[in-house]
Parts: sequence; structure tokens; C-alpha cells
Amino acid sequence: MDPASILQYCITGLTVGSTYGLAALGFTIIFNTTGVINFAQGEFVMLGGMVSVFALHRLGLPEPVAVALAVPAVTLAGALVERLAIRPASGRPAMDLIIITIGVSILIRGLVMLVWGKDTHALPPFSGETPIPFLGAALMPQSLWVLSITLALLAGLKYFFSATLHGKAMLACSHDAKAASLVGIGVRRMVLLSFMISAFVGAVGGVILAPLTMTSFDVGVLLGLKGFAACILGGLGNPFGAAAGGLILGVLESLGAGLISSAYKDAIAFVILLALLFVRPSGLFGAKDAKRV
Repeated sequence: MDPASILQYCITGLTVGSTYGLAALGFTIIFNTTGVINFAQGEFVMLGGMVSVFALHRLGLPEPVAVALAVPAVTLAGALVERLAIRPASGRPAMDLIIITIGVSILIRGLVMLVWGKDTHALPPFSGETPIPFLGAALMPQSLWVLSITLALLAGLKYFFSATLHGKAMLACSHDAKAASLVGIGVRRMVLLSFMISAFVGAVGGVILAPLTMTSFDVGVLLGLKGFAACILGGLGNPFGAAAGGLILGVLESLGAGLISSAYKDAIAFVILLALLFVRPSGLFGAKDAKRV
């Protein structure tokens, strides 16, 4: 295999892995605040692409306006999920809440299928389809959009959690929700905010990926599972480890599909996950549990 082909696989893997990383980031944000794995995260990614396609083709809006409408619409959907499904069950065991998120995922997928059908929909690339030559490989302009938006989003979240009052309050809730409430932090408000940020991140991932892979009512299932695999790979509870896990997973998946067989493309992520769980259950960037004896 020549170096140009390896580079091409790596570029493809980084592009798709960025979306896995954003989905994993959404998982981690909610887990850190609530201790719940939100299995509806993949549906937020799917909604980002589907709502933008609807606004573009059905409402006739320009693509920038369609994208700008889709992201806050999905963010609002994340808030509704928290208020209507999660908050009424607050205080229940974490497993009950996880099952609720699975039900929410099925509900969203069914509603989207009824409204927009089972067809696959395409979103035009943001800046054309002419490949850019790069060291013998072809770099699609949309890949640059995906990578640059992902990096900008990670930088924005880093600033939010380290330099803003609400970000620090969310981190306090992730460490000890009861102690956070005792010092005046509204834990319920932070949980709502975590769902909104998670939906926002997922919607951005769905919007930037749709021009490359297209979208349909059921794409969220596999994207959510791979985002969860990336979350475990990077270390559950580590937001930026989860994003790095998505990039690693995307590259390994692309290399495996190119060097071995594309038939095993979707299985590679879960084989890597199982192998890692045997060797390092805390993930690549997760802290090992320490026990006092």
C-alpha cells in the first residue's frame, strides 16, 4: 500500500472520526452531570442533518440559514427530552433513566420516519466538491469544514468549562451533585443545560457530516453506538479524551476498511472496544480507579 493511499485513509478517518468524537462528547457531558448514558445522542446527530435538509429543500431556505435554523432547533429538542422524559424520573436508579433514553431514541426515530419518510437525503457541501490535492491524496473541501468546526467547538467547550460560571457549575455537579446544591448551584438547571449542550454538539456533528455521507431517519443508531464506543475508548467522563477517542476510532476504522475489507468497517469499532475493555477498562485517557486497603 503506497503512502498516498495511507494518507487518504487517514484523512477520511479523521473526517468521520470527528463526528464520532462530537457524539462521544455529547455522551460525556450528560454522563458527567447526571451519571446517565444518553442513548438518544445518536438521534440528536441524525436530527441535525434531517432538520437542515428539511429547511433547505422543503422551506426553500438558503443553506447557511437552514444550518443556522437546524442547530438551535435540535438544541431545543434536547431541552424537551430533559424536561419531558428525564426530569419526571429524577431520583430513579440510573438504569431506569438509561432505559428511558433508549425509549426516547426509538420515539424520535419513529417520528422522523413518519414525518420525512425512509428516503436518504443529501445536503450540498458547504463550499463545492472539487477535491484539493494534498501530498498525493485528495482532500474534500467539506473535510476541512468538518475538521475546523470540530476544533473550534472543542476550543469553545474548553473555554466554557474552564472560564465561565455555568461551565464551572456543571463541573461541580459532575464531582458531587449534593455538595453543589448545598452551595447554591441549581442542579436541575445544570442537567437541563447539559442536555442542551449535548444536543447542540450532536446537531453540529450531523450538519457537517450530512454533505459527506447523506442522512436518513436511521443513521443515528450506528452513529450513536460508535460515539459510545469512542467515549469508552477515550475514557468515560473525560470530554476531550472522548473526542480524541472518536478521531482514533475513525482512523482505525478507515485503515481497517481500506487495508482489510470494507465489509468489516462497522465491526472494527466494536472489536477495538472489546479488546480495549479487556486490556484497559478505564479507556486510553481515563483515570484508573484507586482503592484504599
